[in-house]
Parts: sequence; C-alpha cells; structure tokens
Amino acid sequence: MLLSLRGATVRFGGRAVLDAVDLDVAEHEIVCVLGPSGSGKSTLLRAVAGLQPLDAGAVLLGGRDQAGVPAHRREVGLMFQDHQLFPQRDVGGNVAFGLRTRGVPRAGRSERVKELLELVGLPGAARRAVAALSGGEQQRVALARALAPRPRLLMLDEPLGQLDRSLRERLVVELRELFGRLGTTVLAVTHDQGEAFALADRVVVMREGRIAQSGTPLEVWQRPADAFVARFLGFENVVEAAVTGQAADTAWGKVPVPEDAPQGARTLLVRPAGVRLVPVGEGLRCTVAARTFRGTHVAVRLQPADAPPLEAACALRSAPEAGDEVGVEFDPAEIVVLG
Repeated sequence: MLLSLRGATVRFGGRAVLDAVDLDVAEHEIVCVLGPSGSGKSTLLRAVAGLQPLDAGAVLLGGRDQAGVPAHRREVGLMFQDHQLFPQRDVGGNVAFGLRTRGVPRAGRSERVKELLELVGLPGAARRAVAALSGGEQQRVALARALAPRPRLLMLDEPLGQLDRSLRERLVVELRELFGRLGTTVLAVTHDQGEAFALADRVVVMREGRIAQSGTPLEVWQRPADAFVARFLGFENVVEAAVTGQAADTAWGKVPVPEDAPQGARTLLVRPAGVRLVPVGEGLRCTVAARTFRGTHVAVRLQPADAPPLEAACALRSAPEAGDEVGVEFDPAEIVVLG
C-alpha cells in the first residue's frame, strides 16, 4: 500500500474528530472521502499531509511511519478548495514554486512548467497574471503546481467546490482522465457525491470521525451500509421494517423485498425508481404534494394519509400534478434491506 492509516486519531477539546480510522490507498488508486461538514474528512487529509499531528495511531507512506516527518518532506501534493495561489507571482512562478524550494535548476523548472501547463490545458500561459484567470483556470494552475514536484500522493481538498456546476462536471471528467494517464495516486475529500462518484475508484463515507462505508461507487450507491449513508446519498425513502419471508411490514403497509433479504427488524431503502404510480384504488393511496424537474426525470413527492412521505421518479410526460390522487405499488428490485 502507498498510504496506510492505522488507528489514526485526532482530538479537539477532548472530542475525537478523527476516531481510530484505518484506511489504505493503493498505488495508482483514486480514493474520494465523502461526508457532511464535521465528519472528519478534512482533518484526515491534514493528518496525512503532516499539517495536523495525530493524538494516537499512525500514518504510513510506502510502509514508513511519518511521525516526526514535516509536511514538506512527506512527498505529498496538496491542493486546497481556494487554490491558495500567490497573487504576486505569474502562472509560471506559481507552478514552479515547489520546484524552486526543492532546488531544481532554472532550465529544469522552465521545462517542467511548460510540460504541466500543456497537460492541464493552459499552454503558453506561464506569463499570465493570476488575477486575470477565471476560476476554472486558477483550478488548473493549482493542480499543475501540486503535480510539479511529482508527489507520490496527490491530495485534493474540495478541489472543485468554488466552481459552478457545469464547469465542475466538465473538469471532474478531465481530472479522472488526467490522473489515469499519469498513474497518479489520489486522496480527495468532498461533500459532493456526484463529484466523488465520477472521480473515484473507491468511495469512503465518513460520519463523526469514523468510516461508515467503503467501496466502489457502484457498491456504495447500490447497497448503502445503513440509513445514514442512504440519506447522505440523497435517498429519502428510508423506513423501519419487520421483514418476514419476501415481505416487510412498514408504515407504508406491506412492501415486497428481494428473495435473499435478511429477516427480522430492519431498515428499508426504497429507491425512487421502485415507487410505481398506479390508478387510485390500487396500492397505497397518496396525494401528490410537490414535483421537481430533475433534467432526466421528475421527482414527485407523495404524501400517504398516515405514513411518512415518499419520493417517486417519473418520466416527464407521465408525471402527475400537485394535488392529484394516485396509488403506489413497490418494485422489489429497487428495494434494499440495509444493515
């Protein structure tokens, strides 16, 4: 493993903001750490970088314990959300900064800066002023600066957080392609699951300083570990249930579950695609409380008489209007019995 955390713990005021975390990142792997504010994801990044000392546990890079190794000697690159570019230096001066501090000769610095600016899509920009750059261009310069010293591990802290959505979606695809081409090992933190799922080989979801779930984007999306992960990923249809055979007793009545569903007291996730609208008089009677256009579909919020609300995903042409009465049935293929 290139990076290993073993029982990594950081306490602020007696409270563990990083609580005995074990995490491995393999060579050439892209790992994205997800979580709400206060979950410990940025503290984890700072601990690996050497900017935050551990109260217990260890950080190992290439098998070597990093205790006592200062940040500038850890062979890691770090890119922050606000880019932290030097306004008094031009683009080339920013990209070359880490090379200068490592004593790389001027000719070597110039060649490396030229190579990196072409790599990030800013050829010939070395003499441009930082203040004249757009947000997306500043992000590319910050990335080039982080990559310049050829770090063993590149760490990104909310790298696209300040950009508008369309630019963010375009750049995350470019980053994924670039890291794959370079074979870069990446540890990134973000609160945006769409960004993490598009970028990562593996997603790690954190809650209150601990890892709640780790897996490929598809694994985490298809089978959230628990109700916290499901709700963090944006799923609303989460309910307590008693599972017997291939049915579950819930506040929404009897709900079918997959054949291999674990039995007993459980928590159920019903994906919006598994909430089928049928004529009134069939299934669970609901009132359409609201509808929201989501681009590819309409999210319909349904309110049963004496049960929690439900969210359904409908095609635009068939989506009911607010105030309509509908029936609801459930598709067991879109139902997950959570751990």
